[in-house]
Amino acid sequence: MPTQHGAFSVDPGVELPVPAPGEVWTVGAVVLNGAGEAFAQKRSPGRRLFPGTWDIVGGHVEAGETLLEALAREVEEETGWRLRHVRRILGTTSWTGDDGAGLRHEADFLVDVEGDLEHPALEWSKHCAYGWFGPDDDLALLKEKRLPGEFLIHDLIARAVAGP
Repeated sequence: MPTQHGAFSVDPGVELPVPAPGEVWTVGAVVLNGAGEAFAQKRSPGRRLFPGTWDIVGGHVEAGETLLEALAREVEEETGWRLRHVRRILGTTSWTGDDGAGLRHEADFLVDVEGDLEHPALEWSKHCAYGWFGPDDDLALLKEKRLPGEFLIHDLIARAVAGP
């Protein structure tokens, strides 16, 4: 039986990472549509962190937020959709961005949302395009402007659209 967290539920067995004091965390949401395609948005070329690259919905966990509160906030801010259900955790990773801000830890989740999936309310100052990517699509596009070993977004989406 899923656990309710305010307006959304979480599948049993979803083990949340526990951030240590002083760590900087980010969260990411892989959103699938009814056809099993995953949503990705392209970061604007003027962005300080990862300019011109494809990304999933997400961002930094703010002071006083839990990982899931940050996830729900980021989904709504970046798309206008509302987090409805957290299916599973896709993984955690640690990375250092190209903005000089140091080490971050990231927890990425497969989620269900509610809202108009055909018309996301993107933050156009931060993103310049979006698309839905399925298992039969050319997922190599998600590696655009990334070096070998920097394929986190590609790998997350490939895993999510491949199924359980």
